[in-house]
Amino acid sequence: MRIVHVANFYGPRSGGIRTAMHALAAQYLRRGHEPVLVVPGERAGVAVLDGVRVVTVAAPRVPFSGGYRAVTRPAQVHRLLETLQPDRLEVSDRTTLVGTGAWAHEAGVPSVLLLHERVDGVLRAFLPGGGPDGRIREVGARTMPRLADRYNARTLPLYDRLVATTGYAAAEVERLRARPGWQRSGLRLPPLHRVPLGVDLGLFRPDRRSTAARDELAPRGTALVVVASRLSKEKRVDLAVDAAAQVLRDGRPVRLVVAGAGPLLPALRLRAEQAGLPNRFLSFVPDRERLATLLACADAVVAAGPIETFGLAALEALASGTPVVCSSTSALPEVVGEAGAAGAPEPGALALALHDVLDRDPVARRVTARARAELFPWDATGAAMVALHSRAAFETHLSVPELAVSPA
Repeated sequence: MRIVHVANFYGPRSGGIRTAMHALAAQYLRRGHEPVLVVPGERAGVAVLDGVRVVTVAAPRVPFSGGYRAVTRPAQVHRLLETLQPDRLEVSDRTTLVGTGAWAHEAGVPSVLLLHERVDGVLRAFLPGGGPDGRIREVGARTMPRLADRYNARTLPLYDRLVATTGYAAAEVERLRARPGWQRSGLRLPPLHRVPLGVDLGLFRPDRRSTAARDELAPRGTALVVVASRLSKEKRVDLAVDAAAQVLRDGRPVRLVVAGAGPLLPALRLRAEQAGLPNRFLSFVPDRERLATLLACADAVVAAGPIETFGLAALEALASGTPVVCSSTSALPEVVGEAGAAGAPEPGALALALHDVLDRDPVARRVTARARAELFPWDATGAAMVALHSRAAFETHLSVPELAVSPA
C-alpha cells in the first residue's frame, strides 16, 4: 500500500510535523508499506531519507514563522499526486492543502486529515481579538469559534476520516457536530478517531543524565529549567521566561536554558536579561542526542504554548525523565498527566506549577515522567494508523471504534 503524506509547515531541520511524518513513515515502512512524503521546500526535488522517498515542492517562506514554507499553488500538488498514484492519502494541513481532500474524492483514493492544530486556536494566536486586553479577549472568545466552525464546515467533509491526537484536538470537531441544525444541514462530518502521537523511547532516556553534562549547564544547587521550542508567537516562550524569573524572585536559584530558534530569539534573550534571570540560549540544536541529554539533565521543562494540540517536545522530556510544566488551556495536561503540573497561561500560575514539580522528590518525579512516556510508543501509533487505513475501515463507511486513546 502506497501511503502519501502531504503537509505544509514542514521544518527543514526540526518541528512537530516533520517528526510525526518521519516517525509514521518509518512505521509504515517496517510493516511492508511504501510511504511517500510530499513537503514544501526551497526548490523542487526528490530525496530518500532512511529509506523513505521525500518529494519537495517549491514553496515560499511564511513571514515571521521561523523559516517554515507553505504551498501557494496547490494545483501543482494535485498534479504530483496524480503521478504518485497513492493508495491512501494523509494530509497534515488545514490551510492551502485542504483541497487535496476533494482531489482524493475525485480520484477514488481514501483520505485522512490529521488535526495537528485547532483552527480556533490559530485564530486566537494570530488575529486581532485574541490578545491580552480583557475586552478584546472577550470579543475573540465569541468570534473565533464561530469563524472556525464555518471554516471547518467547508473543509472537514472533504475527507473520509479525521484523526485527532488528543481530546483537545478533537473538541473542535465535536463542537461542530453538536451545533444546533448541523444534522439538518445535509453535510456529513467524517468519522473522528483518536490516535496519539509517540516518542522515541530509545533516544530519549533518563540515563542520558550525567553530573558532568549537567554541571556544564547550571551550577549545583540551581534548578535547571529548559524550554525546547520554536521561538515564535504562538509558542509563548515569553511566559516561560517570566515564570522562571518569578521563581527566581521567590528565592529559588534558577537557570533557564532555551533550545530553539525563531524570530523572537533576540527579544526573548533581552527579556531574560532585563529580568535578571541567569540564562543560556542555545538556538537550534541539530544533534538529537545532544538535545536528549539536555532534556535528561533538566529539573523541569516548560511548554507554555496555550494552543498546543499534543506537544511532542514535552513528551520527549517525559521520556528523558523530566517533569513538564504546561498551560492548562492546551492539550498537554492530557499528555503529561501526573508527570508534571499545569497552570493558566500567565507567569504567576506557571511559576507556581514550577515550584510544584521542583518540590517533588527528584527520584520519584523522574520515574513518574518516564513511566508516563512509556504509554506513548510510536509502535502503537503506527499500528493504529495502519488499522485505520485498512480496506475494511473505508469500505464499510461505518464509524469504527477508537483505534487508540490518549491515556487518562
